[in-house]
Amino acid sequence: MAGVEAAGKDVERVVVRDCDGNDELEACVSLQKEVWNFSDADMIPLRLFVVAQKIGGQVLGAFDGSTLVGFALSIPGARNGHAYLHSHMLAVRSTYRNSGLGRRLKLAQRKDGLARGFELIEWTFDPLEIKNAYLNLERLGAIARRYNINHYGMVSSALQAGLPTDRLIAEWWLRSRRVERLLQDGSLPDYGIQKSVIVPAEIYDWKNTPGKRGKALELQARNRDLLREAFSRGLAALRYQRDEYGNGSFLLGHWDEQLSYGAE
Repeated sequence: MAGVEAAGKDVERVVVRDCDGNDELEACVSLQKEVWNFSDADMIPLRLFVVAQKIGGQVLGAFDGSTLVGFALSIPGARNGHAYLHSHMLAVRSTYRNSGLGRRLKLAQRKDGLARGFELIEWTFDPLEIKNAYLNLERLGAIARRYNINHYGMVSSALQAGLPTDRLIAEWWLRSRRVERLLQDGSLPDYGIQKSVIVPAEIYDWKNTPGKRGKALELQARNRDLLREAFSRGLAALRYQRDEYGNGSFLLGHWDEQLSYGAE
C-alpha cells in the first residue's frame, strides 16, 4: 500500500486493539472503500467482519483516539488437519502509511494468534508490489513458495490496474527460528540463495500509465513463470532486496526448517 505519511501525525498515540461493536466494524468497511475504492461487488461486507469475530478470526483496529485509521481482518482456516489463520485484508489510511503501522497490526495478529494456539498465519500479496513484498519477507519473516494465478479474478480496484490478480501466498510460521530471530535482533539467517527474480521500480509507472500497461503485463507473466518454476524445484522466496534505485528482488533458496501443512 503506497502512500506518504502526513506531516505532524503522531503515530505513537495510535492504539491497536480488537474492534468492538458494529460501529467499529462499519468503520472498517468504510476504510476498505477509502483505501481500495472497490466497486460494491468487490467490497467485503459488514456481515463477514461480524462472522470473523464470532468464529475465531480477528478484526484488529488501529485507533487514533476514537478514529479508525487501520485494520486487519483474519478468518480461521484448516488444511490437512491443521488450523491456521488466513489474514484476508489489512488497510491503513493514506496519511498513516510508511509509519510502521502495518507492521504493528501484523505483530498484533501474531500475538493474538499465539495466545490462541495458532502456529501459522497466511495471506496473499501481489508479487509486483515492492514495498509490500519487502515488509512480508524482510520485516516480518514470512516466506512464499506458492503462486496463484488470477487468485481473485479481475477486480475493480485501481491499484490492480486491470492486471490479473496474481498472488503469492505468504506463510508466517509464528514460532519458527526464522521469525523468532528476526523479532529478537532484527536479523535473518544466511541462506544459500540460488535464484533471484527482479521487480523494476518502473512497475508503478507502467501500471498507472494506460499506454504502458502492456509492459506491466509482460513483467507479470515473466515473473510468474520464473517464480512458479523455482517453487516447482522446492525453492522458496526467503529474502527480498531493494536497491538504491527502488528496484526489488525476490531471493530464492531452500528453507532449512521446512514447516508445512501441505499445498492447497
